Amino acid sequence: MCGVFGAVVPGSGTIDGGQVAALGLFALQHRGQESAGLAVSDGEQLMVYKDLGLISSVLDERRLPSLRGRLAIAHCRYSTTGSTVWENAQPTFRLGPRRAIAIGHNGNLVNTRELLGQLRGGRARLPASTDTELLTALLADEPAADTVDALIRVLPRVRGAYSLVILDDRRVIGVRDPHGFRPLVLGRLPVDADGSPSGADAPGLWGDDAANTGWLLSSETAGLDIVGGEYVRDVEPGEIVILEEGREPRSVRFAPAQPALCVFELIYFARPDSYMEGRNLYEARRRMGMELAGEHPADGDLVMPVPDTGAPAAAGFAEASGSPYREGLVRNRYTGRTFIQPSQTMRQRGVTIKLNPLREVVRGRRLTVVDDSIVRGNTTKQIVALLRRAGAEEVHLRISAPPIYHPCFYGIDTQIEKELIAATHTVEEIRTFVGADSLGYLSIGGVLRALDLPYDRFCFACFDGNYPEPVPYDASRRKFMLEEDGEVLSLVGVSG
Repeated sequence: MCGVFGAVVPGSGTIDGGQVAALGLFALQHRGQESAGLAVSDGEQLMVYKDLGLISSVLDERRLPSLRGRLAIAHCRYSTTGSTVWENAQPTFRLGPRRAIAIGHNGNLVNTRELLGQLRGGRARLPASTDTELLTALLADEPAADTVDALIRVLPRVRGAYSLVILDDRRVIGVRDPHGFRPLVLGRLPVDADGSPSGADAPGLWGDDAANTGWLLSSETAGLDIVGGEYVRDVEPGEIVILEEGREPRSVRFAPAQPALCVFELIYFARPDSYMEGRNLYEARRRMGMELAGEHPADGDLVMPVPDTGAPAAAGFAEASGSPYREGLVRNRYTGRTFIQPSQTMRQRGVTIKLNPLREVVRGRRLTVVDDSIVRGNTTKQIVALLRRAGAEEVHLRISAPPIYHPCFYGIDTQIEKELIAATHTVEEIRTFVGADSLGYLSIGGVLRALDLPYDRFCFACFDGNYPEPVPYDASRRKFMLEEDGEVLSLVGVSG
């Protein structure tokens, strides 16, 4: 999934673009836990720092003071192309004959092999094994003199999902692919006369004086909130937004919009305090739980969530069903999200250290347990077993998303169909595998009723197999494609 953030702040103030971007990235930690990085520019030269680990360990108080610049982009990584190694951390950087450029990318390209063929032309191999590195090389080497012109020439050849924050020596640029698979929002940072952030509720300059206004890009609106920014609008599918000091944002369209936002963003991935498509995601998920109660009622003594992402839907289920809502599992707050661990072994170990049952709540009771999804099934099986060992009399599982039948090619690491339990098992077989007394999934129609938005605004490909962007046959090898083909100079022999 990945999280991206960009900032341009006034040059005369006390705030620094690098600090703003790093702080904004903290609100996006849930989108990627493998590595983090920051690129800054003072208007003349560009500097990048990145490393493996969580944001708090990579961009800490020892390093941030040396990463200063009025322009900055930041990135946290969840890998869908390439191994979890330092070389694949982002932002990527390349010094080309025309420009120095750094990129943070959320998404996944589907024509990587085709683009690699365009890059070759006798050039050396790539220093990293990600599609982002390939895209960075194409843009840095593009003969067009201006970065925006280079984007206009390169992007029509790029297929797949990409929400980008791009930094050259004097601009931060936001880009969203023509389908808008991944979110990206534009924000404004009000700044007082002394150059300090005024805060959303404090008097300040809200764009009337462009010289004293900062501009922001973020994967989610929660990133704007943490730095005191104000949401302006979504970056549109097929749009390039150019942010420069002392100027209002400029917009260039490189392709017609064909909206297909990943609906899984609204069901699970994004923070519940974020907004997408004009919807608060906590409220949207609560409504999904209400729809689920109507489609699959359960005769339980109480409703409980799988923390934390199942909580809004569980609250809605309890409200609609009239059953009491209780917390039955306690989450260790110092562990990451199980789903986005980079290996199945880590995912399995993550469950055992992340959740612990409240025995006094679950013992002897018939539980309606609400979660947001079942992907591979192993995590759910362990959760049901935990509750049974704690004395639950019955476990009725309700899922506030449809069954995931198909792999995602656009930025979620479900890229092998055989890993998806719903692709090879019926609902009854899944129920037996996870050990639940009953199992019910929310329908696609139920999701749409909860969102009160039309089907054609979203990508439902993982649920119904209708891929908005055609995927080449060889994409089945896509995650480690550049490593397996020996295309990467510094990572030969590295495997996933």
